Amino acid sequence: MPVAQRFRRRRAEREDEGGTPPARLHVVGADAYPDWEAVYRDNVDRVFRLMFSKVGNRPDAEDLTTEVFLTALRPLRVSASVGEVRAYLLATARTVLAGHWRRTLGREITTLDEERDIAAFEADVPDPGTLARAEAILAQLPERYGRILRLRFLQACSLKEAAAELGTTVGNAKVLQHRALRQAAQLAEGPAEGMET
Repeated sequence: MPVAQRFRRRRAEREDEGGTPPARLHVVGADAYPDWEAVYRDNVDRVFRLMFSKVGNRPDAEDLTTEVFLTALRPLRVSASVGEVRAYLLATARTVLAGHWRRTLGREITTLDEERDIAAFEADVPDPGTLARAEAILAQLPERYGRILRLRFLQACSLKEAAAELGTTVGNAKVLQHRALRQAAQLAEGPAEGMET
């Protein structure tokens, strides 16, 4: 269920339980969001990209994105400025991610590269230079290596979906992805001898 629908359902449930009635819309400055829908629409891609960059798979990134918005729903004021909303969502994302790592790895990882994460969170589109460099590296890889990396990281396919697309097993897709990532990392660092083909 999309996050926006969850917001509406959760608010309706709170109202049914005798919670506070929804706030009436009021005139706000151009630097603020008019409603929760606008907060969600403007920030969902940012939060998703951040989570995907941290966990590396679409299902977990989607779940964590939902958790960020549901966690922020109650305490975040819609009348806050755009900058305050984004800062709060980033802080919430950090907390949600720490909880995710605690549940999956058994330990809490709360240190993030704040400058890079803030820059990535506030960017509306990926850096074209980064995309061009990624494409240049992918073009140097053997065809199957480039294909598995495109499927997994550019098209956000699961391992199972990528394996089906390549006509191989999930186990083989994992090995292929590992080798492709290793060779791509070598290419990114500069020319090296003895590359796998």
